[in-house]
Amino acid sequence: MKRIVTGHNQQGKSIVLFEDGAVKESVFPNLPGMCLKEIWATEATPHVPVSEDPTVNMETFIAPLGGTRIRMEYYPPDAKLAELAEKGEIDFAKAGEEFAAAMPDLASVIEPDFMHTTDTIDYNIIISGELWCELDDGVEVHLKPGDCLVQCGTRHAWRNKGSETCIKAAIMVGAMRK
Repeated sequence: MKRIVTGHNQQGKSIVLFEDGAVKESVFPNLPGMCLKEIWATEATPHVPVSEDPTVNMETFIAPLGGTRIRMEYYPPDAKLAELAEKGEIDFAKAGEEFAAAMPDLASVIEPDFMHTTDTIDYNIIISGELWCELDDGVEVHLKPGDCLVQCGTRHAWRNKGSETCIKAAIMVGAMRK
């Protein structure tokens, strides 16, 4: 994945500020194939022009009120993870510890079945593979490449029931729950 961020030079002309990969990347040795690549983050109402990369000092996974996050998320097939667990090749308890260390704010709202609720509006776009969004009462939404799901602060979980890794672009905007 290549990240390109535009900005302004001293004369106010548009330029490429950054052309690189993800600045922050969370990988989980006990969840092979699971990866989160942070692309950009703002902590509150963003300002332009931009001269520094706010993602470098990003402290929370969940976008704060008025803040934003954009990341690429990689979900390996659930069946593959289950197969590796049966063989004793991965340890879900250790995976949970890795997850909590990388994203303590998200880990604090994750339920045992991975359902969670955040005070955000999330724009999710499937790039490749398939993903299922589970909602309350077992309702599932099956997503394929090109599909967009807007998550409005609802309780949900992501499931990859497919046979290949799903890549999802996720844009998170911090919201106020009423």
